[in-house]
This record gives sequence, C-alpha cells and structure tokens, in this order.
Amino acid sequence: MNPLRAIPAIIGWLLIALVAFATPTQAQQADAGSEPPAYSTLADLLENEQSRQQLIDQLRGMAGDVAASETAAEESAAIAEPSLPRQLAQATSRIAGDIGGQFGDAVEAMAGLFTGGIEDSTFDTAAFTSAAMNLGLVILATLVFFVVFRRLAKPVFTSVSQWSLNGAGLTPVLRLIICVALAAVVDVLIVALAYVGGNLIATFAVGETGELSTRASLFLNAFLVIELLKAGVRMLFSSRYEGLRLLPISADEASYWNRWLARLIGMVGYGLMVVVPLINVYLAPTLGQSIGTLIMFVAFIYAATVVLTNRKRLRTAINQKARRASMAATRVSLQLFARTWHLFALAYFLMVLVLTLTRPADALPFVLFATLKTLGAVVVGILASSLLTQTIGRRIRLGDDLRHKLPLLEPRLNSYVPNALRVLRTLILIAIVMVVLNAWGAFDLATWYASEAGRGMIGKVISVAVILVIAVAVWLGLASLIEHKLNPETGDGIPSARAQTLLSLFRNALAIAIITMTMMIVLAEIGINIGPLIAGAGVLGLAIGFGSQKLVQDIITGIFIQVENAMNTGDVVTVGGITGTAEKLSIRSVGIRDLSGTYHLVPFSSVDTVSNYMREFGNHVGEYGIAYRESIDEAIEQLKLAFEDLKASEEHGHKLLEPLTVAGVVALADSSVNIRVVIKTTPGDQWAVGRAYNRLVKLRFDEAGIEIPFPHTTLYFGEDKEGRSPAANVRVLEPKGPQRMGDAPQGDDPGHGIQETADPDHRNPSGGDVEES
Repeated sequence: MNPLRAIPAIIGWLLIALVAFATPTQAQQADAGSEPPAYSTLADLLENEQSRQQLIDQLRGMAGDVAASETAAEESAAIAEPSLPRQLAQATSRIAGDIGGQFGDAVEAMAGLFTGGIEDSTFDTAAFTSAAMNLGLVILATLVFFVVFRRLAKPVFTSVSQWSLNGAGLTPVLRLIICVALAAVVDVLIVALAYVGGNLIATFAVGETGELSTRASLFLNAFLVIELLKAGVRMLFSSRYEGLRLLPISADEASYWNRWLARLIGMVGYGLMVVVPLINVYLAPTLGQSIGTLIMFVAFIYAATVVLTNRKRLRTAINQKARRASMAATRVSLQLFARTWHLFALAYFLMVLVLTLTRPADALPFVLFATLKTLGAVVVGILASSLLTQTIGRRIRLGDDLRHKLPLLEPRLNSYVPNALRVLRTLILIAIVMVVLNAWGAFDLATWYASEAGRGMIGKVISVAVILVIAVAVWLGLASLIEHKLNPETGDGIPSARAQTLLSLFRNALAIAIITMTMMIVLAEIGINIGPLIAGAGVLGLAIGFGSQKLVQDIITGIFIQVENAMNTGDVVTVGGITGTAEKLSIRSVGIRDLSGTYHLVPFSSVDTVSNYMREFGNHVGEYGIAYRESIDEAIEQLKLAFEDLKASEEHGHKLLEPLTVAGVVALADSSVNIRVVIKTTPGDQWAVGRAYNRLVKLRFDEAGIEIPFPHTTLYFGEDKEGRSPAANVRVLEPKGPQRMGDAPQGDDPGHGIQETADPDHRNPSGGDVEES
C-alpha cells in the first residue's frame, strides 16, 4: 500500500484520539473550572515515552484496519459489479419503471384534478381563463406578424430563386449556395421581426403594461427556436421555390418532407416548451411531466409511421442514386443503406425518446445539436461533391492552338478527371464520417487533430497529394513534349521512323521511371523505410541478371539495335528467319507481321542478322527468258520500252529513282536465254514496281511476237521387238480461242491437228474408247 494514501486516515484517527482523550479532561475542567486545556494534556502524553509508544502502536493498528477495510471494499465492489447484459437489463428495467411510474402519476394527477385531491395543484379557473386569453392574443399577433412579413418577402424569394435557376457567371452549385444563404438571412430576419412584434404586443398591449409575462415569454422563446429550425428545414426542402432547395428532389417530395418535419418540430417544440411548463404552473408538475411523456410517445409513433410508410419509396430512390454512382464503394454503400435506412431512422427516434424520458435536462440538447451537426456535415459534403462535379467533372476543353500542338493532352487530362473525382469524394466522405462521429461523441476530432498522430497523418496526406500532383504534372509535360515532337504539324516535319521508335521507347521508359520514383517517395513519406526495399530490389535485380541471361541478352541486343538504327516500326525486315513488317518494337523483342497475317514475337537474343528492306532505296531485280530463236537486242529494246511505260505511269512513275539498268544475258538456260534488268526504286516500293513492270514486259513481248518459253512435254509410245510403233488413239480438239501468234496456217486441210494412226487398218475410236473433254 502506498504510504501517502495512509496520511488522511492517520490525520483522522489523530483527531478522533484527540477528542477521545480530551473528553475526560474537558469534563474535569467543567467540574473544577481551572484545569489546563486539552492541548496541554496531549502534550503531556507525547512527552511521556511510554504513553507516546502506546499511541503510535494504536495508530499503526488502526491504519492496518483501514487498509484491510479498503481492500475488502474493493473486492466486494469487484464481486458486486454486474456484467454487461445484466447492466443492460437493469437499465431497461429502470427505464420501463420510470415510464410506468410517469403514466401512473399522470393517472393519479388527472383523477386528483377532477376530485380535488392534488395537494400541489394550484388551479384557479379565473386566473387560468385570463392567462389563456392573454396568451392567445400574443400567439395570434405573433403569427399574424410572421405571415405578413412572409408575404412581403415573397418577391425577394422569387427573384433570388429565379437568379439561382437562370443566372450566369457562376456554376449552378455556387449560385444555389449563395441564393440559399441570402434566403436564409431573409428568413431569419422575418422570424426575428415576428418575435420582436410579439414581444411588443405582449409587453404593451396584453396584461400589465411594461411587463412581459412568463407565459408570453415561454411562447415567444419557443416560437423563435422552432421557426429557426423550420427555416433550416426550408433550406433543405423548399417546396415553393425550386432555386432555393439544397437537396436535388422534386417539388412534391420537398413539400411532403417539409410538411412532415414542420409538424413534428412544432408538436414536440411547442408541447415541451409551452404546454408542459404551463401545466406545471397551473395544474400539477406530475401532470405536466406525464403530458410531456405522452407528447414524446405521440411524436415517436408519428415519426415511425412516416418512416415505415416511405420505406419502399425511399429505398427505390436510393437504389437509383446508387446505380448512377461512379465509385463501386459508393454504389455498394448506397445499396446497403437503401435496405437498412428505416432501421437507422427508427433507432434514432427511439434513442431520442428514451433520452428525453430518462435525461431530459442534458440529453435532449445534446441530441439536438448532434443532429444539426450531422445534417450540416452531410449537406456540406453533398454540396462540395456537386461543386467538384460541376467545376472539374465536366469535360476539359483546351484552346484551339494548344489542342493543335498537343492533340493528346486534352483526352489525357479528361481521362485523369474521373480518378481525381473519386479520390476527392473519398476524402470528403472520410471527413463527413469523422465530423458525424465527433458530433455524437464517438470521436474527439479536435483532440485528435491537436495530437501528434493527427497532425502527422494530415501532413502525410497533404504531402502525398502534393507528390502525386507533381508527378502527374511532370508526366503530362514530358509526354506532351514528346507528342509535340512526333506531331508532323507542330514539330520539325514528319518524324523519321527511327525518331518515332526512339521517342516511343523513351516515353515508356519515362513512365516507368516516374512511377517507380513516385512510389518510392510516397512510401518514404508515409514512414516506410525504403532502404531495405532498394537493397532488396538490387539483390533481386542481380539474381535476375544471373538467372535470366536470355533476358539480359535481349535487352542489351535491343539497345544496340536501337542505337544502330537497324530497324524501326513499319520497316519490312527479315529477323530470325522471319520476313514481315515490324509492327511493335520494344527494348526486348520485335513483333513482326508476315505476308499471311501471322504475328511473330521475336526476342532479340535469337537475332543474329537483321535484313532491312526499307533503307534509302530498293532494287527490283528481274530476269526475263526468251526463246533461242528470238533476237536478244530486240528483247532488250522491248524491256526498255516497258520501262518507259512504267515511268509514264501515275501510280509508279514517282517511285523510280534511276533509269533502267540492263545487266545483259546472265544465263543460257535449257530452254531460254535469260536477260537481267535492275530498277532502283524508293525504299519499300520495289515489290509493287516489280509487279507492275512484269505486266508491262508481258504486254510488250506479246505485241512484238517474242516468245517467252515455257516447259514442254514429249510423249513417247515406245516400239515392239519388230521395230513397229504401237498405235495410239489420240484426239485433238480444235482450239476455241484465237490462233496463237507464230502457228502455221491450217489452210483447208480438214484433218489438220489430227495425227493418223500407224496402222491404217486400225479402227477409229468410238465414244466409249476415249472420254471427251
């Protein structure tokens, strides 16, 4: 036991001992009349060593008894402390008992009121009638003032609402906020003027002149509070003025909820703030307390009825709102809230009822202010989200000049806007939740923000946001610069294929570098030590380097291929035994689309030779064979004429870089004399030029009667042992097409084209011997 805790007990026991020892002495003094005071007796006791030791022993024994009694009390308290279910049961039983007792008191008060058996009842019929008439006049005058001032302010509300709906120069949300604030100021002024008018009537026209009665003061104070609350409700559910309604609902919905909340506020407010105090004064306090309980029960039943009546309708509206939500978390939360909103509402009204009945002095103001803070936080969050949607949620439109120079900047910015809105709405939602929890006492926002952890978290969030914004700005700037270089209308003309490839690779590498650096900085900012992460990445890279030699070889070979400009996107190349168009070129591989449309991905580690058909120029090398009986010079002349026809072509003439080169006779083949020509073309056009030239050569050779030989087949039927050739039944049909150039004239020989059989006695074939073509 702590020795300091024994000091009060020691002092107490000293005083008790002092009184105990002083009592006989005082009695003796009373008898003798001249004995020394008790202080001298105590001094004598302390001077005597034996008596002083006895006193010390007694004090120590009493201190031990006090410690033992305290321990026993703590143990008994711990044993007697009930469990949580028992505490809930006791609280429920106590609340039910209080409510039952209030109803019993109300019944007794009503019975005693009519039988005259209430002791604390001071009911005076004449005084009650006079007070009721005076209070009625004050109520009537105040309400007349209020209605008249509302009528006078109607043009102001109408004009402000029209400007909110049709004004220009500001976003709709900003206009709505400004107009609602102006209307709220006017509404508060109307309530204040009606309150002042009611005070003047109550002071100078009703009752005793110059004095404000308690009854009138009760009503006027209640009127001021209730009408201010109704003004706040009208800010949310303005039924007559669409431009002054904060919540985006229809006029019918606004009118319904405005009437319902106004009735509920008026019934509870005037009942508890006017009716109950008057009953306490003129009838009986127990009856007033019972009437207050009855009012709260009626309000609870009314609110529960309205909630259950509109359960399905509000669930449908919230589900429609959820389907329009862009964030998955928001959509799921709204769908869950649509199913359970009535449970939250019933629980809220039940909590208000219980707190009002059990702790009306302190609980009701707490619930009122917490409710107002919750509504304010939710409304401000909705308005902030709408403002963000209308300011940055719309499609960003850049200027014509900037859009012309940087054509991809506008779509890139618009692609970032939805993600930015999601992040900002998430932050707004977190702030709303924190404010609501703070309003209901579940979270102390001010203390958390004043703490080191709160300030540190806010600072980290701001730092991370600034880092991300800077990273995005750097990426936008550099990517836009690359696009500016790649744009033929704004850069240095049409960029070369090599420039396009290198800039594309640089853009990809830049994106990877910015993402990596941003992640590292963000991790360091939120308190994560990135030293081990960097070391681990280095070790991992080293392990990958040793274990993935092919990958390293791919990257190194790819770097040198790009530096040496061996190929670019769009070139026709032969790489790794595959010929086709290079469609995709990265630092590790190349994607090739061949003539049949097959896409091949070739890693650079398997590339030994790169054959590029698109460098500087291309050659069409053609070999054309003529028959041995034809003139070589005449054939060369026809080849040159075909080249002139090609040069005169609008489609291919501009693709020719040099005159025709005739290499001459390159082979005396089995059945032809081959002549080679070379045509120099622009890169990549050699195949199209070759196809067009082949066509023209065929036309020229046909026109000049130059034979282009083709393979022939000789049929040999063999001989028998006597040297005779066996008969062969052959039928040659007359050609249906025109006579070929160079064929001998047929004349009038009817048997032309038919070879007679070796044996003249052999019969002619019939239709069953030879199948007709």
